[in-house]
Parts: sequence; structure tokens; C-alpha cells
Amino acid sequence: MKGREPNLVLALVPLIILIGAAAMSIFYWDAGMFIPLISGIIAACIVGKILGYQWDDLQKSLSDGVSKALPAVFILFIIGTIIGTWILSGVIPTLIYYGLAIVNPTFFVPLVCLVTGVVSLILGSSFTSIATVGLAFIAIGQGMDFPLPLVAGAVISGAYFGDKLSPLSDTTNVAPAMVGENLFDHVRHMLWDTIPAFVCSIVLYWIVGLNYVSTAASLEKIGVIMQGLEAQFFIHPLLFVVPIFTLFLMLKQYPAIPSLLLIAVLGGVTAMLVQGSNLTEVVQAMTSGYVSGSGIDEIDSLLSNGGINSMLSTIGLIIIATALGGVLEATGVFKTIVSTIVSRIRSVGSLILSTILSTFIVAFASGAQFLAIILPARGFLQSYKKFGLSPLNLSRSVEAAGTVGINLVPWGVPAVFAASVLGVPAIEFIPFIFFAFLVPLINIIFGYTGFSIKRIPATSSLQNTKEKIK
Repeated sequence: MKGREPNLVLALVPLIILIGAAAMSIFYWDAGMFIPLISGIIAACIVGKILGYQWDDLQKSLSDGVSKALPAVFILFIIGTIIGTWILSGVIPTLIYYGLAIVNPTFFVPLVCLVTGVVSLILGSSFTSIATVGLAFIAIGQGMDFPLPLVAGAVISGAYFGDKLSPLSDTTNVAPAMVGENLFDHVRHMLWDTIPAFVCSIVLYWIVGLNYVSTAASLEKIGVIMQGLEAQFFIHPLLFVVPIFTLFLMLKQYPAIPSLLLIAVLGGVTAMLVQGSNLTEVVQAMTSGYVSGSGIDEIDSLLSNGGINSMLSTIGLIIIATALGGVLEATGVFKTIVSTIVSRIRSVGSLILSTILSTFIVAFASGAQFLAIILPARGFLQSYKKFGLSPLNLSRSVEAAGTVGINLVPWGVPAVFAASVLGVPAIEFIPFIFFAFLVPLINIIFGYTGFSIKRIPATSSLQNTKEKIK
């Protein structure tokens, strides 16, 4: 049965309950995001019943929402095995060891952002970048006495710089497809907001990082950590072959899931050949993660990581968040909110601002990147054509908030994943994701100043865009 569309007040009820419960859970109950998300689902289903939907309809919408997350769920399972085998094989310990040996603390934090950005640009995957070089940088940062939330923020900023610009990234492909534009035209148009935001982020990380540069005490601590790594693993530059092979697979554009499976297996084989591990230890690392027993807290807390089991909580949150997004989409909640915002647009500046605001609303309600990109892209396309603007402005705006800005949502899929892998609570590292603040802000400034806003000839018709989408 098809229900009626909600009015604005009814559409806002699930979002208000979700955000209110999330605030209570994060700041008072310290109970995580499961209960707030479930509360949001209950509220959304009640709204659906009020609108005339049957339970079977609502249950199907929940299932449809979850089904969209299944590829990400499989990838998270595999990333868990990669982390476990890369630690067991000595790959991540080797990255940490040489990082501690050669990195100058004065430039450490901006270097974290820059290197992670380059790796992510090549891989086209923020998740893989965070789980590999990002995890190594967290360990190096701890060895140098840098605040882990700051280092995590730099890792995430770099990871989503690459994710935003890489032609291999799924979100970078989805955004232009939704508005009927060419992928590489979309990437070129994003350079206007992405490069300035990234450069400013690196400068900010350098300025903030200077306040935490330690002295001789830190050097002594670094020496202890390096000795502990040497005692526990065989450290050798040849272990860099594994991450180099990973870059090769991604550059060849092989499918993500088979490539990641191969990388996990390669980590296991390397552990057996180089570190002398047996098959049982490899399987245990893939399942339960690696358990470090060096006796050095800084090493043990970070290297006791990985495995499929470590991803279960993250996957649970993703399933619940995407289920909520499914029911909110099916009952017309998102459509009502976006339509209300669109009806009040009077200028190009307010159009860009409204696009980013709507994308953030979907991101906060669903926690899912794809929904945060797809729904506003569909809802605002007509308005951009009405104002004589190229759809490239729309695809850039939804990426600004949907790909990058969503990291500011503590229960969003990207933040939950990063918190799980890096071992830093999302609420602590979010203030340091400078890139996620700057990209949406720069787009809003562009909207009101007209800078880099691409227009189309007045004679162009909407039919051109429709034909591209077909």
C-alpha cells in the first residue's frame, strides 16, 4: 500500500528524535549510537503508519536500505582481515618503524595529511588508506607524543581528499552520474574547492602540530618503541613490497572485493614466509585480529588490532543506519524536506547553501554517503537548470557535504569506521578534520561570490541533461 506524503512537521519528527537521542547518548549516557539509531527507526516507522503505510511496506524499506550497504559490509569484513595479516606479517610494524626513524616531528602532522592523501588518491579508497597507512601514522604519532585525535583528523582529511578526487572512488563516480555529467569534467570542477581546502588543511595541521612537538623525552620513547618492534617482528624494507603491490592492483582498476581479498591473502603468506607464522596464527589474525605481547603499552594498544571480529560493531551500526535511511526515503521524509528547502531558494548563493544543508540533513539522518549524494542530486537538479547553472556545480556541492562533510556525523559510516580502526572516538577527532569543515565552507563562499560557478548557455534545455542521464 502506498501512503501519503508527510508534511514538514511530521517529516522532521524522526530526525529530531534521532539527533536528540544521539546528543543524550554521546554527551550524557556514553552509550554509543545503537539506541539513538533504533529510536530513529521506531519514530520513522510510527510516522510511516500514520501516513498509511503497512508494516510489510516499512519492513521492505528497512531491508532495501540495508541491501544498499552490503558491498560496504563485505569490504569491511575483508579490511578486518587485511589489518590482522598486515600486522602479523610485519608490514604495518615496518611502516611504523621507518616512520619513527625518518619523520621530523616538526612536520609530522601535515605530512600525515599529505601522504595519506596521495595514497588515497591512488587507491581510490578512504577506508583502505585509513586502515593501512592511517593506522601506522597513529602509532607513529603516539610514539612522538602527539594527541591521537589530531593525528586521526589529519589521516581522515588526507583520506577523503584522495577519495574525493580519485577517478577510482565510488562516490566520485556516483555524483556526476546522478546529474548526467562526465566523470573527468566533474573531477576538474572539484579542483576549485578541493585543492584550496587541502592546502589550508595542511597549513593548519602544521600550525597546530607545532604546539605538540616534544623534546628529548619523546626521542627516548621513540627508541623504546623501535626496539620493541624489532624484538617482536622481523623489520625489513622488502616488506614495503606488499603495500606497493596493493597500489599496483588499484592502479590497474581491478574490482575492489577480489583485490582486497588477494591483499589479505598476500599478508597471510608474507606472515608465514617472513615472520615464521603458521596457518593457525594467520587464520586467528584474520578472525580475531593480532594480539601484541611486547609489554610496551604504546605498541600493544595499537597493534592488538584487526580481524573480522573487530568490524562487527561497525557493521552493526552501518546496518542500522542504512535501514533508517531506507525507511526515511520510502516514506517520503527526505523528499518533503528537500522539496521544502527547494521552494524557498531565491539566488545562486542560497541554492548552493541549500544543497549543502540538505546533503548534511540526509547525512545526519542516514549516516550513508550514497544516500547523502543521490537524494539531493535528484532533488536539486531542476533548480540548477532553472538558474542556468551547470549540473557540475550540483555534483560538486553534494560531494562537498556527502563525501567529505559526512565525516562530521559521529554515527555516519565514515566516522564509525575510522573510530573503529584508529581506536579514537569519533567525537574526539571530528574537531580536527579540518578538510571536512573547509570544503563545504568554500563551496558556500563560491555560491555567494559566483567564483568558479559554471553556467550553461541560456538556450540549453533540460532535455540535454535528461539525455545524458539516459
